[in-house]
Amino acid sequence: MDSFSTLIRTASHEQHVEAETSTFMSDLLGGRLGVEAYARYTEQLWFVYAALEAGAGRLASDPVAGPFVRPELFRLPALERDLAHLRGAGWRSGLSALPATEAYAARVRECADRWPAGYIAHHYTRYLGDLSGGQIIRDKAERTWGFERKGDGVRFYVFEEIGNPAAFKREYRELLDGVRADDLEKQRIVSECKRAFALNTDVFRALGEEFPLSA
Repeated sequence: MDSFSTLIRTASHEQHVEAETSTFMSDLLGGRLGVEAYARYTEQLWFVYAALEAGAGRLASDPVAGPFVRPELFRLPALERDLAHLRGAGWRSGLSALPATEAYAARVRECADRWPAGYIAHHYTRYLGDLSGGQIIRDKAERTWGFERKGDGVRFYVFEEIGNPAAFKREYRELLDGVRADDLEKQRIVSECKRAFALNTDVFRALGEEFPLSA
């Protein structure tokens, strides 16, 4: 029988591919969009991580979600440095969430407040994605818009406190395998993973509408 971490990965594979191959992400990674589109995307990430990390303090002692709350993963300070670089010192005053982003952040907050096991689904889809595919985005951003390597503008993708990402991901998968949940609850977590990817794809779709490539 497959481990829970394998189950989660295979069950959400289709949604994962859909999110990664969205038109907006393809255009962004293909260097066909300007730095403004990248900055707008970074803004949307701020809202999602604010929701994820605001809930983390309360969940640190939770028996189900607590083991996943790892300060070395926190992205908000890095995101804020990137936004200051991209938007200037007054970046907060111009910050705005797309309706799709608001819906995504609201669901993360709801899980953090009411359903710790569901919070794990969002934690997994975001942080493990950042540690993996996020590195492709960083590399493309550095080359396309001339950011300093692992410097301001791409700090979100740089996990300075994780010396060995491969070992960290293995450890994370072991946490998933040992999650304190019965089979029914595990199925619900898998469903929430799929929902997380769908919410993410909705944000990409909205960004694609905001930054259409001129025909």
